[in-house]
Amino acid sequence: MSIRQISVFLENRPGKLYELTGLLARHGIDMRALSIAEATDFGIARIIASDAQKCALALREGQFIAQFSDVLAFAVPDEPGGLHNLLSEFNAAQVNIEYMYAFLGGEPGRAYMIFRVTDTKRAEAALVERGLKSLSLDEIERG
Repeated sequence: MSIRQISVFLENRPGKLYELTGLLARHGIDMRALSIAEATDFGIARIIASDAQKCALALREGQFIAQFSDVLAFAVPDEPGGLHNLLSEFNAAQVNIEYMYAFLGGEPGRAYMIFRVTDTKRAEAALVERGLKSLSLDEIERG
């Protein structure tokens, strides 16, 4: 099951991330995961939010440029080789990973990985064939 991720474009200047997090806080939006990539003039904050629709409305109100994309989430044992073992399944299924990021939370001994892949539906079907199940936002929130 894919999860909606929101990518927010931020000017690369002091205070923009602070402004973004303040806006989300005022609207009662909890970030479940956050990754920031930067370039010379701008950054991209990738957010998994407690309520993607509410987050999008708040961002529009705050005049942030944002877009949705579907990502896959998997639990990984928080141990040496945990990610490698998961990636071996991606490799065997010939799933191309565009980017990924991790976060801890929920159950001790597990990490969560977020994957943006070339073709989400095909990747998920191929991984299900290999016995893997991606996580929903509810499953991540429950830990």
